[in-house]
Order: sequence, then structure tokens, then C-alpha cells
Amino acid sequence: MLNRVRALLPWRTTRRLHTSTMNLPNEPLKSPKAIVQVDYTDISQILPKPSEEWTRFVCVSDTHSHDDFEVPPGDVLLHGGDLTNMGTVKDFKKTMDWLYGLPHKKKIIIAGNHDLTLHTGWYDDNWERWHSRDDDINPIIEMLTGPAAQAAGIIYLQDEETSFQVKEGGKTWSIYGSPWSPWFYDWAFNYQREDGQELISKFPKTDILLTHGPPYRIFDRTTGGEDVGCEDLTARLPSLRPRIHLFGHIHEAHGAYIHTWRGEDADKCPEIQNDETIDPTMTDDGDVEAERTVFVNAANWPMGQRMRQFGTECYGGAGFGPVVVDLLD
Repeated sequence: MLNRVRALLPWRTTRRLHTSTMNLPNEPLKSPKAIVQVDYTDISQILPKPSEEWTRFVCVSDTHSHDDFEVPPGDVLLHGGDLTNMGTVKDFKKTMDWLYGLPHKKKIIIAGNHDLTLHTGWYDDNWERWHSRDDDINPIIEMLTGPAAQAAGIIYLQDEETSFQVKEGGKTWSIYGSPWSPWFYDWAFNYQREDGQELISKFPKTDILLTHGPPYRIFDRTTGGEDVGCEDLTARLPSLRPRIHLFGHIHEAHGAYIHTWRGEDADKCPEIQNDETIDPTMTDDGDVEAERTVFVNAANWPMGQRMRQFGTECYGGAGFGPVVVDLLD
């Protein structure tokens, strides 16, 4: 059974890459109230936020207990799940020690399908498929929500909404986090596609939406060319219109895009993948009043064609670094 589990783990190449690192564009994506920096080779290249009237969100996902890559400083860290590799106490200890040490005032995190122990009930019935012993969830919950987490500004969300401020008298941001993704070999927090509407209909309208799985046809294309995101999530997003929708899960689809909800596009989502060229000037039309969503697949585990293009095998390396999103308060 363990061999079967290993076969289902996300693939990572061990061969040497012969492609050279791409010349990464320095031009961020822009709109009047959002600036997004996706591609850079070193965090020293990241531009400062325009002023203190802006809040900087640093977006990561699918870190799988890796703590060996640079994370840009900012006001808020958002993590889109797969905090660990297999959800053990040891895995969580490594991840949480890393998160405790990051400088962001607030760190909002959710689980993903690899964070097995957090899916209570399901884990009780399935732990033997993955672990040699039944791991105790209590020390994990303590790491996520106890005094050390609180002192570090960590908020763990599991189908929950919360609000926060990063500066006294500043904007109060609302956020909802959900760990679920469509069924994939019965990992944690999987749902059958026919059950998606019931689950996603409960999502409230907030400034920020964290989901582990992507929406359909938005940074959800696998190395096999399949678009595997959730159709019901895509159908719901025109009603929710969060300012940031952060997700991960499909590692090879890392990318970001600013979508404007207007005119003929007001009631439908974009179809955008990271194998398409995104012109930064397309996102800045000067319309200050228009509602926009920054879609971010923040997966940091390099995979697929993008990994080969950027010549990286390192977590959080070129082409897979944390995505920096500045929003006007």
C-alpha cells in the first residue's frame, strides 16, 4: 500500500535540466487598486509597495514542509494549503516553526489534500493507507492555534470566515478559507464533483478567498493538458468577486492574473493558463471604480513545462516564487 501511496505523490523530477533560466519580466501586472509581481529571480528585484495606503499580501501554497526558499516580507502571508507532505506531527513541526519565524504581521493559512490528519473523521478511517501509526491531532491543532501560533499572527481557517487589520485604524479585511478540492484518489478534503455546488454555495462574499483547489480553467491545467479545476467554483465566483482568490494544488499551473468584472464579462470568469502570454498593460485601463479579482495559483513546488522553461528544480525558485500582491486599502 505504501508503494501505491508513493506512486500517487506529486511527481518531482530528479534529472538535470539543460534549459537556461529565462529572463524574467520585471513589469508587474497592474490595475488602479492592485499590483501583482509574479516573476523574479531574487526578492531584491521586488518593487516596494506604493505607500502605506496599500497592503502587501505575500502568496504561497503547496510548500509541503519545505522551508528552504526566500519569502518576501510583507504585511500578510497567505498560504493556500498543502502545508505538509503527509500531515504527520513531524511534518507540521517543521512547517509551523518556519511560519512562526516569518516576519509578516498576519499569516492566514488553510489545509490541503496532503494535510491528512486535519481531515478528522476521514483520517480516522484512512490513516492506515498513509501512515504506519495513527498520528495524534492534538499537538497539531496546538501548533496551528495555540499560544505560539497566536504570537506569530497565524490564523488557521477550515471552512471559516474571519477579519483582521494589519495596522491600527486601517482597513478591516475579510477572508474565507476552505481546504477542499475535487476528488483525487480519495486524499484528504476531497469532494465528489457532483457535491461541489452544495459545498461552494456556503462560501460568503469576502475581500479574500482561499481555496486549495483552483476554479475550472483558471490556472488549473495539468502536465497532461487537462483542466481539472472546479466548475461550481467558477460558476460562483462572479457573485463572490473577491479582491484576491488564492489557490494552489495544481503545481505546474503557477501564475497570476487580474480580471475585471465588467460589461460582457461581468457574469463570467476568465479562461487563463500560465502557458499564455499575459500583457501587463491589459490589466490597467484606469477605471478606478471597476471590481476586479486577482487570481493567484501560488504553488511553490516546480513542475511541468513552466519548470523546464525557467530551469529550476527548487521550491520557490524562478517561475515558482511567492506571488506578491499589493492592494489599495
